[in-house]
Amino acid sequence: MADLNALPLAVLSEQFARLPGIGMKSAQRLAYHVMEMSEEEVNEFAKALVNARKTVHTCEVCQNFTENEKCIFCSDPRRDGSTICVVESPKDISAFERTKEYKGVYHVLHGLISPIDGVTPDMLKIKELLARVNGGGINEVIMATNPTVEGEATAMYITKLLRPFGVKVTRLAFGLPIGGMLEYADEMTLFKALENRCEI
Repeated sequence: MADLNALPLAVLSEQFARLPGIGMKSAQRLAYHVMEMSEEEVNEFAKALVNARKTVHTCEVCQNFTENEKCIFCSDPRRDGSTICVVESPKDISAFERTKEYKGVYHVLHGLISPIDGVTPDMLKIKELLARVNGGGINEVIMATNPTVEGEATAMYITKLLRPFGVKVTRLAFGLPIGGMLEYADEMTLFKALENRCEI
């Protein structure tokens, strides 16, 4: 941080560096870019951050991010409410929507079980999923967690919890690369993974 000659710039860089995927060099570039913005642009940027944090919350049904009580998928009567696609995070929903093939609804876990990182099942939105299935009307639950060790462990854990409900539980077919992330998969790979899913 010695090359930043003003403490506020160093602090701003450190804040940018806390974001995922942003290293210290990128953080410094972003901090310098902010200094080149007009005061009005900086205020709009700051306002957008604060506004998003204040107004966006989780959907009361699927735990996706929304401004309303229910997200656009849960409130859409054209969606097939009998099929739930379980994903790790809200950004994974965008990946599925790009395929234009999935017509069901979603459930966002907001993480994966990871003992190494201290993430336990009770920290995820699993209880909410079980409550939805227990409420009836669900025919299939698609486990669409990433094909990583944590994703597989989470899928198997939830599958065991769902068995007593008698619903069909499927897992995405392995058209997705092991260790890959859903948000980076192309539309055809995701479509094939959905099409070739199998019961677990």
